[in-house]
Amino acid sequence: MIRVAMRAPYLQRDEEHALAVRWKDHRDQQALHQITTAHMRLVIAMAGKFRHFGLSMGDLVQEGHVGLLEAAARFEPDREVRFSTYASWWIRASIQDYILRNWSIVRGGTSSTQKALFFNLRRLRARLAQASANLSSIEIRREISNALGVSEADVALMDSRLSSSDTSLNAPLVDDGGTSAERADFLVSDEPLPDEIVEATIDVARRAVWLRKALAVLNAREITIIKGRRLSENSATLEALGEQLGISKERVRQIECRALEKLKSALIEQHSGFQQA
Repeated sequence: MIRVAMRAPYLQRDEEHALAVRWKDHRDQQALHQITTAHMRLVIAMAGKFRHFGLSMGDLVQEGHVGLLEAAARFEPDREVRFSTYASWWIRASIQDYILRNWSIVRGGTSSTQKALFFNLRRLRARLAQASANLSSIEIRREISNALGVSEADVALMDSRLSSSDTSLNAPLVDDGGTSAERADFLVSDEPLPDEIVEATIDVARRAVWLRKALAVLNAREITIIKGRRLSENSATLEALGEQLGISKERVRQIECRALEKLKSALIEQHSGFQQA
């Protein structure tokens, strides 16, 4: 592809415009082929600027070609703009998006500022270091932060990502004792252990059974008050329950206290029977 591209003839402005009109108005595939072939030099040159990211030059050229085709699909010849000027943005955007998707498993450059930081950090750092050898790493970080409009923390994080490659959590580690382990073995989780989860599940189910049996000792009005006051996400007020039941809020409070005592006695009795069993 590269050899074919380098042999392709350049297009004059009038010839380029005529081909673009044929493609836009008549979907002439031959016209599209001539335009894209003539501008593959631009794709190759653009891809060469991103070789230092460690990805295959062939893949970068292929992605640039995708951007070139996208530019051809959107180009409007009547605007009197050269196709190469318009296509440059699409080619660069396609290559950059490919790099962001494949450079690391962890996706970076999700915003325009982060994308600018990813592609300009090394260049800005090298330029600042060359301009003044007396700048410390903190001062260089601050200058880059001001230049790109990102926080110093973002600069530090991106710098650390660019200076190291991805590491598998299943990569083996060998300690001084000669035993091998994986990186994942040293990750600390705040989640409960499996036996704790099972224990909590059993306890919740057991308490639900106890409560259901205990509620059987209450009458209808007591159940209404307990459910409204204690077993609902949004606890009802004494006044609201009093209006619902046609009694004063003081009477509701008294019934609630009595119902809680009855529930306590019933639960103690059930629990004692469970221990004896």
